[in-house]
Amino acid sequence: MIKIAIVDDELLAREVLEEYCAKIENFDIVLSTGNPLEFINFIQQNNVDLIFLDIEMPELNGMGILRSMIRSPKVILTTAYSEYALESYDYGVVDYLLKPIKLERFLKAINKVSASKITAPKKSSASEELQIKHDGIPVNISFTSILYIQSFGNYLKIFTDSRMYLISETLINITTLLSENFQRTHKSYIANLNRVSKATRTDLLIEDKKVPVSAMYKVIVFEKLKVLAKL
Repeated sequence: MIKIAIVDDELLAREVLEEYCAKIENFDIVLSTGNPLEFINFIQQNNVDLIFLDIEMPELNGMGILRSMIRSPKVILTTAYSEYALESYDYGVVDYLLKPIKLERFLKAINKVSASKITAPKKSSASEELQIKHDGIPVNISFTSILYIQSFGNYLKIFTDSRMYLISETLINITTLLSENFQRTHKSYIANLNRVSKATRTDLLIEDKKVPVSAMYKVIVFEKLKVLAKL
């Protein structure tokens, strides 16, 4: 079964998608909500294969969710606005459905999902490692030892307990290699939330370093910190 989440603050839009999904025999709707923060809390502890995600929602919009997610499931955006279409494809969105959504267009999007070969996101264990090349030499860095990652021009600085590694990579690409405990906090930073000792409205304290939290990522960062505090 393909596990489906529907995130849209319009009840009618959710009902239409629920009706359409019910026509697909291997679809299992595990969450249908108009509250993006409920979805964030849900996905921290549950696997989802495909998300139907609205863009314009209160508190946290769909683009904010896309920017913040590590190892995003397949996503189909559902919106009445077309101006986000170009940016959305930077985050691996499968399709972009304009409301009101017709059944024929919905089915076309589903065919794209099938072609992209859905795989459930893998849960990461504390022993997993990030594999990089530093000065041309392969290096394995345990996730638990990473404090935060900073964008530096065309490079990334990976700060760990023992040292800093400089690699040629982008933040968007490296997020696909990290575990769920890592979170984008700023356009130039990813933090290991398990290593946060203190949080303020504008930054996270990790060891003796301050990692900035921008307004774009503030809601998702603090929601994830709340979830981790309960584990």
